[in-house]
Parts: sequence; structure tokens; C-alpha cells
Amino acid sequence: MPVLTKLLHLAAAILWLGGMGFVLLALRHAATATLAPPQRLPLLAAAMQRFFVVVWVCVVVLLATGLAMFAPIGLRGAPPGWHAMLGIGIVMCSLFAFLYGVPFRRLRRAVATQDWPAGGAQIKRIAALVVANFVLGWLAIVALRGLA
Repeated sequence: MPVLTKLLHLAAAILWLGGMGFVLLALRHAATATLAPPQRLPLLAAAMQRFFVVVWVCVVVLLATGLAMFAPIGLRGAPPGWHAMLGIGIVMCSLFAFLYGVPFRRLRRAVATQDWPAGGAQIKRIAALVVANFVLGWLAIVALRGLA
């Protein structure tokens, strides 16, 4: 069971971090370079909608498996890197919940009403939050491995 728990935890982290990397480093730039707002914003909103379903699953898996790995050791027995990863993970989940509930909801509304300037503003807010989570994800890896 511990091996499966670690594998699920790692798979969820890779999916979330890799997806953020793809959105930040490839999709957003390609869409901006090739599409006007009336085509770009619906594409980005639809892609994020699908990706965010995956992220919600990843959040549940990461929290469940993380707590399952903590349970037999306890907070006092866990290495400092685990504590850092837990704290960073809670911040990441909170940022994602905010991103999904506020700017992403506003982006979907802007796309539905074809308010391209408002949609563009929400894409910028979403990108900033994704960058923050992307950096936090890498910091969690560094903290876990004791590279900090």
C-alpha cells in the first residue's frame, strides 16, 4: 500500500505541475500568437475547463495520499521537508480554489457574453496565479529533496 500511495501522490503532482507548465510555456503563447481574442479566449477557457477537472482530481489525490503517508509517522516524526511540502501544498490548493472560483468563473462569463477585454484581463490574472502555483510546486519538490 505505501508504494501505491507514493505512486498516486507522484502521478498527481506530475499531472498538475506538467499541465501548468504546458499551459504557461506552450498553449497560452501559441494561442496568443495565432488567434484573435474571439477565437483565443474560448479556446483557453475550454482547455482550462478540461484541465481544471484533472486538477481537482489531483488535489483530492494529493491531499488524501499526503495525509495517508503522514498518518503512520505523525507530524512530530515527519521530516522537515514533509512539513514544507504540506504547507506549500495547502497554499497551492487554496490558490487553485481561488483561481477556479473567481477569475476562471469571470473568464467563462466574459467568453459567454463575448466581452473580450474582460476575458483578457481574467486570463492575465489566471496566468499570474498559475505562475505562482508553478513556482510553489517546484519549491515543494526542492523542500522535499532537501535541496533548499
